[in-house]
Amino acid sequence: MDVQMPQLGETVTEGTITRWCKRVGDPVRADEPLFEVSTDKVDSEVPAPAAGVLTEIRVAEGDTVAVGTVLAVIDGAAAPVAPSGPPVVVASTPVGADAVPAAAVPGATAVPVTPADARFTSPVVRRLVAEHGLDPAAITGSGIGGRVTRADVLEAVARRGPAPSSPPPAPAPVPGAGMGPGGGLRREAARVPLSVMRVRIAEHMIRSHHTSAHAYTSVEVDFERVARVRAAQAEAWKYREGFSLTYLPFVARAVSDAIDDYPVVNASIDGDDLVLHPALDLAVAVDLAFEGLIAPVVRGADGKRLRQIAREVSDLATRARAKQLSPDEVQGGTFTITNPGPYGSYQTLAIINQPQVAILATDGIAKRVTVRPGPDGDDVIAVRHTGLLTLGWDHRAFDGAYAAAFLNAVRDVLEHRDWETELE
Repeated sequence: MDVQMPQLGETVTEGTITRWCKRVGDPVRADEPLFEVSTDKVDSEVPAPAAGVLTEIRVAEGDTVAVGTVLAVIDGAAAPVAPSGPPVVVASTPVGADAVPAAAVPGATAVPVTPADARFTSPVVRRLVAEHGLDPAAITGSGIGGRVTRADVLEAVARRGPAPSSPPPAPAPVPGAGMGPGGGLRREAARVPLSVMRVRIAEHMIRSHHTSAHAYTSVEVDFERVARVRAAQAEAWKYREGFSLTYLPFVARAVSDAIDDYPVVNASIDGDDLVLHPALDLAVAVDLAFEGLIAPVVRGADGKRLRQIAREVSDLATRARAKQLSPDEVQGGTFTITNPGPYGSYQTLAIINQPQVAILATDGIAKRVTVRPGPDGDDVIAVRHTGLLTLGWDHRAFDGAYAAAFLNAVRDVLEHRDWETELE
């Protein structure tokens, strides 16, 4: 049976093989992980379509090929053969005029990967293991299939305690040798290849900058009412739902209300047409341990109350970090929220997620001194929870007045909604 590059989503046309889980000669069970693939939408494990023996691997790790390309061959009638050494690439399929096959000669051997190495999910994880001098076999992986994550490595470092004593200092340099213009010692630059995900993010962001006429509008929001409700509900919510109540679902709920009055924000551009979407399919950017990000989608967010939005955002974020999202869950968003606020950011100018026309950044919320109207009409100085909301928007779709009016509507909901009732 030929194993082909699957169609991982309706708009996906190609994928990059990031890891083979089996070697030539390995027995394969139906539906067990056979290889990992990365696309511009999601990273996925692909199961074996049938049981048998893996007799050929035709596309090497790191190669990008079109949907439908034959990647490997499984012989259902073959007897298992003891594998010797790393995966063998029988042939590499060219993927374009500029493509350089990883192994074009039949029988060429791919870059050696030991069983321990195969458990590491990214170059960042492998580098951390090397930097701290850890024994790969001694690290227990918490990822899918026992693979080791960045958190696993850091936990192993913490358990080990202080690093071994450093080697004796190197001899003092000869005066003037290796010195920079200011007299300081020059250091060698480290060269780390970009991961497949970083390459895909780069392509998507550059394409967005070349496509949309980016503009930005910010408003300051008084989150005091939201902060008090969160504080009052924190313990009960965590006990009942199993995760913390953050500011994000409040903002998402306010956005869904405001978009009813400002529907052009929830749109996309197709040629010379503006496509107004009938529902808010809300994409929420999720950080993947600083190695990249992904934006899974809450479908029909405009028809859901805060509690349901919070549940879905938490579930999607958890499964995104565990690489358990399906391709359909990370495409089709009509508006995006990115949330760097937990890291204390002040103002973020986010790049629009194509083909959408707007993206909202929710920055750090903190106690700040503000001037507000007092009960007798005079201004008073007060300490309130405040933060910025910044809308990145496509000037082709609408203008600054529309962007400001939309943000003002979001702010009005956040500052004046009876959130206690919303959480009942």
